Amino acid sequence: MENIVEIKELFKTIDKEEILSDINLQIAEGEIYGFLGPNGAGKTTLMKCMLSLLTITSGSIEIFGKNLQECREEILSQVGSIIETPIFYQDRTAKEILEIHAQYMGKNITELDIISALKMVGLKNTTKKVKEFSLGMRQRLGLARAFLTKHRLLILDEPINGLDPVGIQEIRNLLLSLSKEYGITILISSHILSEISQIADKIGVIKNGTMIEQVYMKDLIQENIDLEEYFMSHFLSKNQEL
Repeated sequence: MENIVEIKELFKTIDKEEILSDINLQIAEGEIYGFLGPNGAGKTTLMKCMLSLLTITSGSIEIFGKNLQECREEILSQVGSIIETPIFYQDRTAKEILEIHAQYMGKNITELDIISALKMVGLKNTTKKVKEFSLGMRQRLGLARAFLTKHRLLILDEPINGLDPVGIQEIRNLLLSLSKEYGITILISSHILSEISQIADKIGVIKNGTMIEQVYMKDLIQENIDLEEYFMSHFLSKNQEL
């Protein structure tokens, strides 16, 4: 299967401090890649590098077989994302936010597409303005915006943050559908290991800016290993030795 994302020997230094060190990562087409690690490990920094929100110090990022630095606009037009808490116009409704986004993206997005995206995340019938939204509702709207333009790759940083159990289940089912039915590739970070274990094809763990290990979920399942137990006993013990 073709790799949609190929990161090789990536380093990122900020104010002389090495934030990311020798990152190598591959994500295959249609795969859900669960990105795990404690706060400050480097997950969000790497995602920002993949979106050209931060420049890398050395190494390379290829997405869709093309170098990100050389083909930035072409690549990013096919990538949807949520990085940290989504920011929106406060005096607009969810529908108006997506209409503005559709105009900005300049793609052939219909009224039906917008309604469908809102329905997928449970915001179809809300008339509230964004300033009245809970954190969970903001996350849902961020997901709707990321899904709206039918991207080939989604980069999602803590997308279920603030959602209730029903909302988490709905987003889980949606991500599985996007991956398995539509072939969309997804990179997702989360602190909720039980959720990652239910959707990820492959996981990678990062600590102190270094990739500790990458493993396929099917291998853990075959060995009857619980992801949380594996993460706590295997990866953290390794990290303490670094």
